[in-house]
Amino acid sequence: MNFDRDGQGMSKNPQAKGLLGAGWRPLSRNLDMGHLGHLLLNDTAELAQKALDVASDMANALGRSEYAWWANALNLFSEGMRYEVDEFWNYITPDPLSPDYRYKDTLWSERPITQSVSRNCIPIDFVLNRLREIIIMRILAILGRPDMITQYYMDRHFYYPNSRFTTWERLEVPGVVYAFWEAHEVWLTIQPSNENRGKQFYNLIAQDLAPLINKASYNLAVMLSGYQSRIGQISSQYAIRTFPESVRVFTDTVQQAILEQQHLAVLVHGEPGTGKTAWTQAVAQEILLPLGYVIFILDHDAVENFVPPTYLERICLIINEADNLAQNRASEAAQGNNKTEHILSLLDGTLYQSVIDEAGIQAHQKLVILMTCNTTERLDPAVLRKGRVDLMAEFIHRFV
Repeated sequence: MNFDRDGQGMSKNPQAKGLLGAGWRPLSRNLDMGHLGHLLLNDTAELAQKALDVASDMANALGRSEYAWWANALNLFSEGMRYEVDEFWNYITPDPLSPDYRYKDTLWSERPITQSVSRNCIPIDFVLNRLREIIIMRILAILGRPDMITQYYMDRHFYYPNSRFTTWERLEVPGVVYAFWEAHEVWLTIQPSNENRGKQFYNLIAQDLAPLINKASYNLAVMLSGYQSRIGQISSQYAIRTFPESVRVFTDTVQQAILEQQHLAVLVHGEPGTGKTAWTQAVAQEILLPLGYVIFILDHDAVENFVPPTYLERICLIINEADNLAQNRASEAAQGNNKTEHILSLLDGTLYQSVIDEAGIQAHQKLVILMTCNTTERLDPAVLRKGRVDLMAEFIHRFV
């Protein structure tokens, strides 16, 4: 696609002047013989009618007997005549490239993500939205400079020269921006929020976003724990090789199951100080992260409200002190909350696998759940039923 400069109509559009000052340039529609040939073959009657209408308007403009010839010539450049010619030109030239909304994969986020934070709680939605924003910006960093950047504003198209592109934050975006990476077949749309000034909506559209999401989410860990919630990297104080031999043998079994199974739940129990939590962090860092899993560490409140993000292909959930969460529903302590039911649905996969979304992303999602508890006696019996917990071990050696 060729880009030409055209200053027509700039004086009536102050914002367009601002776009020019910010580095944008008017985008002219260019004649494409393939598109014109397509119209000749498939829309012959409409093309002929529009061409006759323009020719008739030009003849009327030049044939006024009551005006001098030079006045008739000037009439060809009147606003009404210019509108007719522009309308015909837009018909016989192809539209500027725009996203193919038939692409099945999309990932969107509002930017910047903001949330009023209290000491009592950071809503889970805020942290998960922030995670999605981070992944989108990582994908854009991986893609690098787009092959094309255009903007549609006030019924006009503009383009931004690739050589001038530095960062997305420096682009002036009063309208809708489209960016395209031909090698990856990825589109990005940026649209300002109508309600919140300064907010923008980023939306990635592609045939297959999964490889880019996997690359962008590598080495990410999310801790959902009230006001201490954060997104970063998993930190393991101890390596797997420092654990007792029985634990290392069990770890080998877990690793093999992770490689073979789509859905895996592991429960380790033992007295405090036997290294259960340290073991889950070591497994996450040494086994799961290299395989592309995103780690979620959930506390009491998060367990009750968390749903695994569907755009991630590999997820690991670490649930510590499960005996305080999935308590026996017959006990008085378990009354008044649904944490047990929520953990059961995670173990079954019914929470997010019972309905497969249209894109089919969830059908390929792998989920590993690592749970720890001091004793299995307080657990609801349903947790330990066959098919829910695949592997279980008791840690008996004092480790920490």
